[in-house]
Amino acid sequence: MHFCSLMAIITLTSDWGSGDHYAGAVKGAILSQLPDVCLVDITHQIPPFDLFHASFVVRNSYRSFPPGTVHIIDVCADASIETPHTVILADGQYFIGADNGVFSLIFDKAPERIVEIDIIQDSPYFTFSARDVFAKVAVHIAKGNDLKEIGRDKSGLNKMNHFSPVVEKDTIKGKVIYIDSYENVFINVTESLFREVGKGRPFTISLRTAGDHIRKVSTAYSDVGEAELLAIFSSGGYLEIALNRSNASSLLGLKPDEMVRIEFHDKS
Repeated sequence: MHFCSLMAIITLTSDWGSGDHYAGAVKGAILSQLPDVCLVDITHQIPPFDLFHASFVVRNSYRSFPPGTVHIIDVCADASIETPHTVILADGQYFIGADNGVFSLIFDKAPERIVEIDIIQDSPYFTFSARDVFAKVAVHIAKGNDLKEIGRDKSGLNKMNHFSPVVEKDTIKGKVIYIDSYENVFINVTESLFREVGKGRPFTISLRTAGDHIRKVSTAYSDVGEAELLAIFSSGGYLEIALNRSNASSLLGLKPDEMVRIEFHDKS
C-alpha cells in the first residue's frame, strides 16, 4: 500500500523481502516524522546483497518519478570508512545509501552533488541503517532542508567494475545483466549502440548456451507465436531476449553473465 500526498515522495528499494518487519519499521520511522508523505515501494525483492540487480531496478525506475523525489536504497548498506553513507543529487532527484559502488552503476555521468552523511542516528544499534539513518535523512530532504546540514561534500564515488559491451568491427559482444520475474533476459546492449554499429544492416543474435539465433527485432511480444523466441528493446532501452508467454531464462539456459553475440552482415 502507498501513502500518497502532493508534498513529498520517498521511495524504498531493498533486499528485505516481504515477510519480515523491515519495510514496516522504516515506513513507520518516516511517517512518525513526516505524516503527510507519499511512500512508494519500488521493490523489496532484490536478491540479498546483489548490487547489480539493485542498480538495474533503480536505474530503470527513477526517471519516471518527479523532480525532488527521494530514493532510499538499502542493499549492503552498512557504513564503513570505505563505504560511507551518502546522499546523491542527480537529475534533480536524491538518492540515499552506502557508497558501495551501487551509485556508479545507476548513473552514466557525474552527479550534481555528493554528500557524505554525518548525523547522529536514532538508535545505538548499527544493523538497520535504513530506519536509523536513511529515514531521518530522507525526511530532512523532503522537508526542503539543505544537504549541508547533514554532512559534507565529497568529490567522487566508489566505482564498481562492470562489463561493458565489446565492439569489434561488425560484432557486439554483450552479456546478460538482468532477468525479470517473467524470466525475460536483458542484455547490456542499448538500442542506441545497436543502431550505431548496425547501421540498418541484417544481423544475427547468437545465444551461446541455447544454440538459437534471432535475426530481427520485434516491436511487441505478440509479434511471434506463443513460446517462440524473440528479441525486443525494453522500455529502458536495453536489448531483451524473451519467449512469448513463456520463460526464456530457464528454457534457454540463460543466466546472468552469459555472453550474447550480435553479428552484422553486409546487405546482399
